[in-house]
Amino acid sequence: MSIRNYIVGAMATAMSVTTALPALAQTEITWWHAMGGQLGETVNEIAEKFNASQSDYKITPVFKGTYEETMTAGIAAFRGGEQPNVIQVFDAGAATLIGAKGAVIPAQTLMKDNGVPFDINDYISGVRYFYADTDGTMIGMPFNSSTPIMYYNEDALKKAGVTPPKTWEEFQSVTAPKLKAAGYVPLSQSHLPWIFTENFYSRHNLEFATMDNGYESGTPVMLLNQDPIKGHFAAVKEWLDNDLFAWYGTGWTDNQKPFNEGQVAMWLGSSGSFGGVKSAAKFPFNATYLPYWESLTKDPTQTFIGGAALFAMAGHSEDENKAVAEFFRFLTSPEVQYFWHKETGYVPITTAAYDLAKKDGYYKETPQAEVGIKQLSLPGGDWTKGYRLGFYVQIRDVMNREYGKIFAGEKTVDEAFETIEIESNKLLERFARSMGN
Repeated sequence: MSIRNYIVGAMATAMSVTTALPALAQTEITWWHAMGGQLGETVNEIAEKFNASQSDYKITPVFKGTYEETMTAGIAAFRGGEQPNVIQVFDAGAATLIGAKGAVIPAQTLMKDNGVPFDINDYISGVRYFYADTDGTMIGMPFNSSTPIMYYNEDALKKAGVTPPKTWEEFQSVTAPKLKAAGYVPLSQSHLPWIFTENFYSRHNLEFATMDNGYESGTPVMLLNQDPIKGHFAAVKEWLDNDLFAWYGTGWTDNQKPFNEGQVAMWLGSSGSFGGVKSAAKFPFNATYLPYWESLTKDPTQTFIGGAALFAMAGHSEDENKAVAEFFRFLTSPEVQYFWHKETGYVPITTAAYDLAKKDGYYKETPQAEVGIKQLSLPGGDWTKGYRLGFYVQIRDVMNREYGKIFAGEKTVDEAFETIEIESNKLLERFARSMGN
């Protein structure tokens, strides 16, 4: 039996409980998402498999554009009473949707109320609380989850006579100079706010914002004008000036493309980019954890996820909510998660799915695909579960603008971070007022 047929058969098995449930008529639900291209095809395939696995429910996926366009459309639809049953919302926008009172039904509550077993401890540790509330109740169901990791060109490191750096001290004193001497740009990275800011804080277990990184109700204050992050960006600027690091722009592919083409030796990107790197790179590559500053910690902690989650929107009938709960049962089954993981590169969100992938020998063939899961499973700390901050899309825009000024030499690190903190906290205050806090 092929692995694909095995998965299809296992998906049917996973739905055996659902198929035993009586229903007078088929209940139809809609799923708005932001997955275009091949990812959209995989979303459609999951929906088709769910629909084929039983006859009580039918889900219809609808591509609504970018993350921002999908969220904006969902909020507008909610105000007009025409919201979908399920909507995909990205990490930076989650606070906006969760903050909209009465807009969503917590995934955990929805599943339990409809007889679908749920235990948050079944989810990988770096995944389980990112979309949860202060009490640990999962609000959004993690969907396309990934975390930043370091990819490296094995030929480049071999030519330079170095190994992947575990610390930034090792990178700047040993790895980067030798890679430069070997004719490579040592390092690039995609998404400065996600990798060099948010996950910098998580990797070093540093408080990102007051009020439990924003998870508590009220108006948090961001803690960005701080010595650790400013020291990191001062080092990055020095690497840039000495050709030990290159920054090709804010676009994701701007920085990945030179790595794929063999110009850059190491690239910090998403674990979900594994498939893209595999298809584009003409050299052997591998991956490892994000480096950390040994001067800040001797015990680096886990990173947290990026990507998006699925939210069950309120305002629908009990039958439709039941259908969403059954879809979440199907989606989180080990077989579907493994299928999603293999097809897209996003991490499986449950330990059962991870165990299935290991049992199937997937990581013997592709050890790079396991790095993100292992990093998400490292010991956590007080500040590693993520953040919950309103108007965070705009806050990221401020970061990108000011980081660009640092790299262009238009502002010092101190000046840029003072601006980032002031403008970010003004945005948080405005968000709190808009939410009635």
